[in-house]
Amino acid sequence: MVSLDKIRAPLFVPATRPDRFEKAAASGCDAIILDLEDAVNPEEKNAARDALRCDFTDLPVLVRINGTASSHHLADMNAVLQLPIAGVVLPKSEICEATDQTIARLKRHAPVLALIETARGMVQAQDLAMHDGIERFIFGSLDYCVDLGCAHDADLLLPARMALVMASRLGALAAPIDGVTTDLSDMSTTRADAMNAKRLGMGGKLCIHPKQIAPVMQSFKSSEARIDWAKKVLALAAGVSILNGQMVDEPVRQEARAVLAAQ
Repeated sequence: MVSLDKIRAPLFVPATRPDRFEKAAASGCDAIILDLEDAVNPEEKNAARDALRCDFTDLPVLVRINGTASSHHLADMNAVLQLPIAGVVLPKSEICEATDQTIARLKRHAPVLALIETARGMVQAQDLAMHDGIERFIFGSLDYCVDLGCAHDADLLLPARMALVMASRLGALAAPIDGVTTDLSDMSTTRADAMNAKRLGMGGKLCIHPKQIAPVMQSFKSSEARIDWAKKVLALAAGVSILNGQMVDEPVRQEARAVLAAQ
């Protein structure tokens, strides 16, 4: 099973659609997120909880529950505690008593992937990263923009993405997972968004359709040229060297090791 810190292209599936579970697992993604929150209408919440299962795949199965302020939160918690899930995606993660109680209940059962999608959560990210029980951050960029009243543009979201990358590093968490791309008409948009996230130091990207998986996976892999460069760097003698006219020292070697380790 893929460890949670290695997930690159998790795919959302509405928990109301169990007919799609196995198809999603065969799509090429590296994790499944069964959604009890935004993809499920209020009148369907009970049916969605009843449909939860993990036995359809060897991939990590995560469940996005409803947030702590939701009237559906406790029922969602009771449902996931009955299943051998790989993790829980917690919406609107912020520092508060409700978050502490949720993580405490889940701690011995499943790790929490904290969905950061509010201004308060973003400001508190560095403290949240130190919270025992939080395994990784996910950027809920759409809700974040609604909370701030700003456009969902890459340049405007640069500070937020870098803040999550920084907080993850300070908390010794895996690189955060970026939010969704809603444009399903052209996969070049998904690819560009994923490549931008990778350049910023993020470690994956949420997918909402199977056709987004391949461009996301490809974007988070190093090119053959990059792998070849890393191998050549590590083949050089210790100390300061020159490769193709560029200086190679220990920080460059560390970068090369990271390139090879990510494959």
